[in-house]
Amino acid sequence: MMNNLKIPQHTAIIMDGNGRWATARNLPRSAGHKAGAERISDLLKSAKKFNIPFVTVYAFSTENWKRPQPEVDALMTLLDNFLTSYTGKLMQENVRLFVIGRLEQLSNKLQKKIAEAIEKTSKNTGLTFTIALNYGGRSEIADSAKKIAIDIQSGKISPADIDEKLFSTYLYQPELPDVDLLIRTSGELRISNFLLWQISYAEIFVTPTLWPDFDENTLLQAITAFNSRDRRLGGLNK
Repeated sequence: MMNNLKIPQHTAIIMDGNGRWATARNLPRSAGHKAGAERISDLLKSAKKFNIPFVTVYAFSTENWKRPQPEVDALMTLLDNFLTSYTGKLMQENVRLFVIGRLEQLSNKLQKKIAEAIEKTSKNTGLTFTIALNYGGRSEIADSAKKIAIDIQSGKISPADIDEKLFSTYLYQPELPDVDLLIRTSGELRISNFLLWQISYAEIFVTPTLWPDFDENTLLQAITAFNSRDRRLGGLNK
């Protein structure tokens, strides 16, 4: 059936529902986050099977610092453990890793591990997997505007040079194409400040499935729904 489906070049996922998944099982929220982190491996396997070139996941937003400190600490530990244990797997699967966000606000230890994992996987030519970490869509746009202002001030560019194409080169990771398919789990109907620039013409698929239960079949449902959409990108189909 996949042979008859158009595959989105860039699929982005708002991974939601870890806490509710844990609560439903009388487990601490940290157990839900752990189960959610373990789901990443299956996601990448499915994405590779379906030949999706770019996958981006929302791991930790700039607003998530407002959560209770024990939960924040548990999330950071999970990210640290993921980079430690999974970088070798990314190498085996030929996956290139990007991490986007205000990384300078993370611990020095975590920044170092991120840099090492990105460098180690930089020559891989398969799927590109991006983790949005301490990320906010508004923050990315503001940070990009600040970099443009600095380059104008230094004479590197002029205000007349600024257009959408130039602006895109100042985003956190200019190599990422615009998002074709945005998936949100747990049934919530909001974007949550995720990739605001990149999702301008993305098709949105919302599933009631909680992130720790997300599987290959759910991804296939999203791709199937993507194929049912009339993507005119502001124009008219003939």
